[in-house]
Amino acid sequence: MIKLNWKPWHEVVELRDDLKSGELSLSIFAADLYDVIMGRAKPVYQDPSEFFALTYPTFNLRELSKDVAMRLANRTDKAVRQLTLTYGGGKTHALILLYHLFRDGGTLPDLPSVREIRNYIEIDLPKARVAVLAFDKIDVESGMDIVGPDGSQRRLKHPWSILAYQIAGDEGLKILHPDGKAEERDSVPAEPLLENVLRIPLAQGLPTLILIDEVLMYAREKVRLDRNWADALSNFFQCLTQVATKIDGCAVVASLLASDPAKRDDLGKRLEADFHTIFRREQEEGVQPVTKEDVPEVLRRRFFKLQSIQKSFREHVVAALKGIASLDEQTARDMKGAEDRFAKSYPFHPDLTEVFYSKWTNLEGFQRTRGVLRTFSLALRSACKWDTSPLISAGVFLGEPSTSTISEAAAELIGVAQSEEYEGKTHDWRAILESEIEKARRIQQDFPSLKHRECETAVFATFLHSQPLGQKASTRDLLILLGHTRPDKIELEKALRRWTEESWWLDDEAIEDADIGPNGEKLLPKSWKLGMRPNLKQMHHAELQRIDDGLVEQRLEEEIRSLKKLIEGASASGAKVHMLPERPRDIEDDGEFHFAILGPKAACQPGRPSEEAKRFINETTGPDRPRVYRNAIVLAVPSLDGVDAAKNAIKDYLAWSAVHSSLSGKNIDPIRRATLQKHVEDSKKRIPAVIKQAYCVVVTVSEKNEIEAFRISVGDDPLFTTIKADPNSRIQETAITAEALLPDGPYDLWRESETLRRAKDLVGAFAQFPRLPKMLNRKAILDTLVNGCKNGTFVLVQVRPDQSRRTFWREQIDEAALDDPALEVMLPEAASLESLNYSLLAPNVLPGLWTSDSINLADLRNYFSGSFVANVDFGTYEEPVPIPKAEDDVIVNAVREAIKNGVLWLTDGQASLLNEDVPVGYPTESSVLQAPPDPISPLDITPDRLPTAWRENKSTALNIALALSSVKGKTLPWCAVRRAIDDALRMRMIERAEESGPWPCELADAAKVTLRIPSEVAPPVEPPAPPTPPVPSGMVVAESNLRPDEIQNLAEVMGDMLKATAGLELKFKLRIELSGDSEVPDETISKVNEVLKNVADGLQLA
Repeated sequence: MIKLNWKPWHEVVELRDDLKSGELSLSIFAADLYDVIMGRAKPVYQDPSEFFALTYPTFNLRELSKDVAMRLANRTDKAVRQLTLTYGGGKTHALILLYHLFRDGGTLPDLPSVREIRNYIEIDLPKARVAVLAFDKIDVESGMDIVGPDGSQRRLKHPWSILAYQIAGDEGLKILHPDGKAEERDSVPAEPLLENVLRIPLAQGLPTLILIDEVLMYAREKVRLDRNWADALSNFFQCLTQVATKIDGCAVVASLLASDPAKRDDLGKRLEADFHTIFRREQEEGVQPVTKEDVPEVLRRRFFKLQSIQKSFREHVVAALKGIASLDEQTARDMKGAEDRFAKSYPFHPDLTEVFYSKWTNLEGFQRTRGVLRTFSLALRSACKWDTSPLISAGVFLGEPSTSTISEAAAELIGVAQSEEYEGKTHDWRAILESEIEKARRIQQDFPSLKHRECETAVFATFLHSQPLGQKASTRDLLILLGHTRPDKIELEKALRRWTEESWWLDDEAIEDADIGPNGEKLLPKSWKLGMRPNLKQMHHAELQRIDDGLVEQRLEEEIRSLKKLIEGASASGAKVHMLPERPRDIEDDGEFHFAILGPKAACQPGRPSEEAKRFINETTGPDRPRVYRNAIVLAVPSLDGVDAAKNAIKDYLAWSAVHSSLSGKNIDPIRRATLQKHVEDSKKRIPAVIKQAYCVVVTVSEKNEIEAFRISVGDDPLFTTIKADPNSRIQETAITAEALLPDGPYDLWRESETLRRAKDLVGAFAQFPRLPKMLNRKAILDTLVNGCKNGTFVLVQVRPDQSRRTFWREQIDEAALDDPALEVMLPEAASLESLNYSLLAPNVLPGLWTSDSINLADLRNYFSGSFVANVDFGTYEEPVPIPKAEDDVIVNAVREAIKNGVLWLTDGQASLLNEDVPVGYPTESSVLQAPPDPISPLDITPDRLPTAWRENKSTALNIALALSSVKGKTLPWCAVRRAIDDALRMRMIERAEESGPWPCELADAAKVTLRIPSEVAPPVEPPAPPTPPVPSGMVVAESNLRPDEIQNLAEVMGDMLKATAGLELKFKLRIELSGDSEVPDETISKVNEVLKNVADGLQLA
């Protein structure tokens, strides 16, 4: 139960019992003057007591009564009065009031309304002979029954006969008849004859009152049968009005209009104009018995018990105005004036009665006061049961809250509105209102603070303001009619905006005529009008019903196929992408990672993968050909709701496009055209976003080997990026560590006691077995194996067609071997190397090999025995790493290659080998293997530092070699000595003597090379070291002279270095020096530069 801060109107004023119970017939509001004079009218009109009890003597009624009384008393010359109101304006009621007042005013009951009229007239009510011409009751063929002064009845045919009989009975007929008979004459009597009849009451001491009603009803039908009757009736009224002005105490009060608006066609309007001209000649200004200011009191007296309306309503008015003032600043500024205005109208909202009298009275089918009485009686009878409002406003015309049907009162108004034509057409207002009220009811449910049917009331208020067609309500008009129930302003405005967005019949131009608020939001329209034509939304809805579903599905597929956001980034990440594959075989079963966008046919809900999606994971070419690599398939499918939303978005666009086409070339207003264009563009732009949102379900194989469908949150990122980031997808983009692939690793890829597996099986396992992560890039697994080979975790074995084997350990494997499907992965503890990369033998390369500055063959045999386990330092921990086995010949060959390529220096007695072919028989068991010696400075071979080699500033290359070895304590390799001599010669620290043998030479010819100190050259001094350039803040630098094998080592660890420095700037500065005993030949420089081209642009010897 809603707690109210006011009293509903029906708890303040009390409806009459007969109205509340339904006993009060609506026909009672149609007063019948003829029935009154015949004595058979309903008591409410026949009985003066009941009649005056319900009559509110408006100022105009009192003024009319006074004028007639004064004329009947012969105190004024105003003989003819014409009632000027339109249909239902109280004309007949006014005539009945005059009939009761002057037929026998002395016997009237003592009631407030009678006293009010008597007091206003200020003279005794004259008793008059009252004659009535109720034209709506005269049959054009047979006439009507009428009562004479003596109570006798006759059936007479012509208006003049009916008038004469009421005034003088048969005597009156005789006066008019050319032969003096008490019979009718067919022609219009001349003015003197009428004058003779009308003087008879005067001779009897009575004035005469002639009441004329519904002239047009009779005249139109009579003239339709005989055109001559137009002139006849005009002549009759001309004579009558002229006679009335001549005879003292004779008054004529006439209502010319017909109560049926249908009678006011072209003929009716022409006759009305003619008669109006006649009556206007003799009358004063027209009389309007009831004005709009009188309506609230008329309604109060007709509908409510007298005692309930004889009190002050100020407190209830204030309660109602509180809500209105919160919505309308103008009301808030003039609360005193508003209180007075609302108090005069209470319980009726003054703006409601205003709209009826200012707008609805312009509808030809609306009967002014009678129409308001009938309509409100129906409305109040129903609304008093459920209306919670403090005022009677537009909401009373709604049906009961529990029903969706139009109320009886609303149906009455709809009938009037539908009778109006616009451009030759009528409107089905009932269907329009039912549709709009239903929309308002749905909107209302979303705004719980609107508890008093404000949205529905807004619809009906707009309908009232939209009559006649083309009229409209301002936003202020609407808010004032809604404010008395104190709705929250923000919520009400939101709800009204929603109505403008969903309405089919609000006028487009009015809807679009809205300002933009400070935050960019659209404010309420400036005006509200239910249009005479469907608005763009209704046209759009009609087009929606005509769109073929097949066309929508075709367009949906096209839109999906063109939406790059669905597959953006997938190929670059390493996935094979499939856009709308038609059948499972379109996705290869090759172990590669496949990402597919399936169409609406595969749509499903989270937790319930569709059969279509399952087929793509389980099958290849058919149910009998199951897919092997199921773990390498990830499907993006739309949700069922998403498909519906996408189809609706496409239908929305197609419908707007159809509306645009239908109006193309037609003359429509610019606002409507711009609105339509915006709808077309907005609906088109919306499609991609709706489709992307639809693809919120991922179907793939779970870790438990079950096909699952799970929801993802679709955002601004590309779809594949979102799927990849969702842990349910189990997609791994980066390479796993080699250690993870070992038997005791987390993936359990090896069977017990297994030491050898095919590489393709290890790679394919991730695509095949759901317990493993989905590797986005198959190459990443191969890279893991390659890296594992390079860091010694695995031995890769290539089996040649002749069954010979090629092994790779701690070295780069070539592409041919890597692509070999027979490539095997062997655990190092079980492997026997077929070859050993000589560069691995360099000091401090292999873990645990170099425990001192030198090693020998025995150390190498022990290391590659197959049982050696090296402890490798991984920074924070040490890990035992098995070393594969290598046979003796493999070890020896590797040593010989290492010596030849300058990686190892062999000393064995006087033998010293480095960077040269190794003689047969070496290395021996006693050979010592060590790092190459440091370069010898050219200064170290000068007489100052090596005096034992020089005699009188002369020496030989052999003497220098022997002396250097003696100083170093080891036989130095000839290549080291030769380079020192080369450097000294190039720097002109020494020179060859004339008797010297050729240079350069091998050690065997070193004794023949005679060297001397140049006499003209000052003793050399060691050149200062070049200054080290300053290191910028935040930068660290490493510098060294690298041998070719060390450069190769750098290349092998480049990947690890790049990973370790991710996010930082890593630079290399390289200097290549090439020299000889003489100038380097151009041919050699060209060959070297050709090779350097493949390294980097601009890296060239010069």
